[in-house]
Amino acid sequence: MNDIYFDNAATTRVRPEVADLMMKVMTEDYGNPSSKHKKGMEAEQYLRKAAEQIAATLKVKPSEIIFTSGGTESNNMALIGTALAHGKRGKHIISCQIEHAAVYKPMEFLESLGYEIQFIPVDKNGRVDVDKLAEAVREDTILVSVMAANNEIGAIEPIEEIARRVKEKNPRCLVHTDAINAYGKIRLRPKQWHVDMISMSSHKIHGPKGCGFLYKDEKCRIAPIIYGGGQQKDMRSGTDNVPGIAGMGLACELYYKDYDGIKERMLKVRQRLMDRLSAMEGVTINSGNAGGEDPQFTAHVLSASFAGVRAEVLLHALEEKGISVSSGSACSSNHPGISGTLKAIGVDQSLLDSTIRFSFGIYNTTEEADTCADCIAELLPQLRKFTRW
Repeated sequence: MNDIYFDNAATTRVRPEVADLMMKVMTEDYGNPSSKHKKGMEAEQYLRKAAEQIAATLKVKPSEIIFTSGGTESNNMALIGTALAHGKRGKHIISCQIEHAAVYKPMEFLESLGYEIQFIPVDKNGRVDVDKLAEAVREDTILVSVMAANNEIGAIEPIEEIARRVKEKNPRCLVHTDAINAYGKIRLRPKQWHVDMISMSSHKIHGPKGCGFLYKDEKCRIAPIIYGGGQQKDMRSGTDNVPGIAGMGLACELYYKDYDGIKERMLKVRQRLMDRLSAMEGVTINSGNAGGEDPQFTAHVLSASFAGVRAEVLLHALEEKGISVSSGSACSSNHPGISGTLKAIGVDQSLLDSTIRFSFGIYNTTEEADTCADCIAELLPQLRKFTRW
């Protein structure tokens, strides 16, 4: 049996076209884009093209794209940069209970500096309570940051509605969304939605690791958090990662070129696995219902809880059969513990340590979903023999 990779929310396999382009940039067009000679100018052209490719997917201006080392830096830039630039106007910031560590950790840092951070609850499907969020907006609220799609259960947040309600109550308040697991999975329209900043990471869409971007509306003011040579209009100093940026631009273009086809294929894989798992005894789906597309969840993430089996045990049992899955966010392995997302949506206490995340990419098939389901059906009775249930 060929290996089955169902952990695409953690990272994805780089497309061959992207890898080929990056190799060309590294070995042939390797100039520093800050240099004034021909090699430098060639490198700068890659940056311009990538900005154009990315901007086209969001319907924004290329000048509004800031290249970063990935989603974590993009989030830090948006959150800390906003706080530094607007702290004199207010120190109140709003987020939600199921944010990734790349958001709630910078929030904790800002809290240590005297900022007031307010986390809004979510419902059983992971959707933020928009009414409570709108009620929480004050005159001194400088930023609202809510993720566009959750990385553990795939819940899609109503970002357009959130931004509208926030701006109605406080037009000066900035709105940011962590779209790291939403970019390519839903159509993001920051201009139409009045969203000021969007974070993205290349390695979630079959691009290279260590590369991402922050979309920042040209009217939005934030302070830089990295100082040095003044690259990217002083917003993000440091020699540009030209191979990574070129690869990311191509990955973005290719992903959105086949957006509908990719979504349809991933949805079929997710639905096949969901339907199979739903029919098994003691399995609870945390990402919508079986039987059809759910607009409240992305097509690439499926969370399921397996009563009577520890997630880590099932994960390694599947690994022995050549199937890679996750017990939650990949970043959480650095700080192991029970998922805050699962707690926030009210997953039963007995299932918190029994939950697996399956996530899909452009190379997965429904046949792989069936193979995975067959393996789980075979494993569950065996593993439950060793656990009280």
